Amino acid sequence: MSWISWLEARLGFLGIPRLMQMIALLNGLVYLLHFFQPAYVGTLLFSPERILHGEVWRLVSYIFVPSIAMGASAVQVLFLIMYLWFMIWMGDALEHAWGAFRLTLFYVLGMIGMTVGAFFFGGTASSFLLNLSMFFAFATLYPDMQIYVMYILPMKVKWVAMFSAALLLLQLLVAPISGKIAIVAAFINYLIFFGPAAIDQMRHRAGTERRRRKFDVKSVAPGESLHQCTVCKRTEKDSQDLEFRVAGDGEEYCLEHLPKAPAENTR
Repeated sequence: MSWISWLEARLGFLGIPRLMQMIALLNGLVYLLHFFQPAYVGTLLFSPERILHGEVWRLVSYIFVPSIAMGASAVQVLFLIMYLWFMIWMGDALEHAWGAFRLTLFYVLGMIGMTVGAFFFGGTASSFLLNLSMFFAFATLYPDMQIYVMYILPMKVKWVAMFSAALLLLQLLVAPISGKIAIVAAFINYLIFFGPAAIDQMRHRAGTERRRRKFDVKSVAPGESLHQCTVCKRTEKDSQDLEFRVAGDGEEYCLEHLPKAPAENTR
């Protein structure tokens, strides 16, 4: 059982259903508030100096400020509607895949990482990077889903994510060291959720390639065995009755020492 599943089993009641719908609604309200009390919106933005002077709500309130130009033109209003609709749609898809608790945990971890990075290393904390990390999570889970960029150009989510990642990498290269740390910290949620699986996948691919080379008859020297148990070191030459299997860790085992996969409840 992963630590996320362990937390969910004990703290699952802390998950917030329809989280992104609520955040999108508050973004819309702040957008409207900007036209009546522009100065008030400024009190919601992230500011380490003001936080140290007691305005602790800024640690959270910045996520309710839309990361777009807040104007009254028809184009800007239309862009806001598209922005909020995409937030809700993406959030619903992630909640369907993960459940309310895991989506809430992902969002909170992103907030913590971005806030800590901006507070201690400089940079700006805004909802843009947080929503971008959610988009990368969405693209990882649904890479082949097709979306319409600006409602015109059809494109698979994975290609949009790759383009966004390239722009982010460029920003990471040109940013000062404080900016680099802040950007990496902002994506700590994505690294926590998908990093272990990516590492396991790379290890599995490396193991598969190693076995492929080993099983290639041309690459096996005369007298060399094709199979060997990782535990007991026996090969097919020790007994013709031995059978071998490849486990989830990419290693090869005889049936006697083949590890059993741990049971885990998954959604």
